[in-house]
Amino acid sequence: MHCQMSRDSRTGASESDFIKRYHKHDVGENQCSSFLVEHIKAPLPIVWSLVRRFDQPQRYKPFVSRCTMKGDLKIGTVREISVKSGLPATTSHERLELLDDEEHIFSMRIVGGDHRLKNYSSVVTAHPEVVDGRQGTMVIESFVVDVPEGNTRDETCYFVEALIKCNLNSLADVSERLGVQGQAEPIDIV
Repeated sequence: MHCQMSRDSRTGASESDFIKRYHKHDVGENQCSSFLVEHIKAPLPIVWSLVRRFDQPQRYKPFVSRCTMKGDLKIGTVREISVKSGLPATTSHERLELLDDEEHIFSMRIVGGDHRLKNYSSVVTAHPEVVDGRQGTMVIESFVVDVPEGNTRDETCYFVEALIKCNLNSLADVSERLGVQGQAEPIDIV
């Protein structure tokens, strides 16, 4: 199957351009890193309105049952996440590292909690694209994390990628539902 790289409908930049520009992580000897891409059939403003809400990740992240903020929504703010049962954790403490509403970049770092994701940080970027002749959004999420003792690099990446993929699928579902309610307009392809 031939697969064509997605391009930003504003700038013409490709998926690989965005990964090189925004998703570089310094990966240590006992760490793993990866990225995932989701193409969402909803306009960028809808998708970004969900991604940027550091104070309300439960709007699209299915494993989050509650979020409590410690301070105002600004860089350095910490949130405490309550995790739904079924995962090997009950809480996660996460710090907002970057929130850029013009470039659509979001970054966070895990700073505590009762889980094994140590030195975890992630970057999420959102880019406009055309999906099936309509306004859509390409979301890229990358991460770096320590490999816990007793696990391999592959096991750790597989686990984190599965969580992110679930979150991105849910983000697509919620965004597309909101897009249908807002009746996203078709755009001309030039």
